[in-house]
Amino acid sequence: MVKKEKLIESAQNSTKNVKFNVLIKLAEHYGFVLDRQKGSHVIMKHPKVKNNMNFQEVKGEAKPYQVKQLLNVIKEFDL
Repeated sequence: MVKKEKLIESAQNSTKNVKFNVLIKLAEHYGFVLDRQKGSHVIMKHPKVKNNMNFQEVKGEAKPYQVKQLLNVIKEFDL
């Protein structure tokens, strides 16, 4: 199985236990690039997606609702 598929599968199985760096790698695999970072907010953009994605790290973990948002955008825009 390809690494991207493993990342997406683990995120889909549990949005509560996703490491922040895994969330960023997953976004990058689907074409998101770092736009800017201010404090704990990492803003990423994608050429096909109108709105930027905002991710925050909390004690090394990604916020579950942000993982869900990324998964929904990947599905909605067929990335």
